[in-house]
Amino acid sequence: QVQLVESGGGSVQPGGSLRLSCAASGNFFRINVMGWYRQAPGKERELVATITRGDSTIYVDSVKGRFTISRDNARNTVFLQMNRLQPDDTAVYYCNARILLRLRMPESDYWGQGTQVTVSS
Repeated sequence: QVQLVESGGGSVQPGGSLRLSCAASGNFFRINVMGWYRQAPGKERELVATITRGDSTIYVDSVKGRFTISRDNARNTVFLQMNRLQPDDTAVYYCNARILLRLRMPESDYWGQGTQVTVSS
């Protein structure tokens, strides 16, 4: 059983900062790509950022220069540092991990439960 547990969401004023964390636990061989997605009310879920085991990163254009994704492979944890937050960043943020349960098995997709981020004055 694999679990992703997120923390760090909340409410902040425009221009503020938040740091999200997501820790994976359970019985697995290796975590490959980890990432953050978000879903605003009435919109589809969208990619925010991803990071490989080798720390290669991808960001959606709207967060480049403001958000930073990082990971700690020893702790199976991914982070999202969000600076200069804007009202358009308001959404439920979901952690994602592509996990290899066993060697020579295809990787499986796992999701966290979501954490609310609200940016409002």
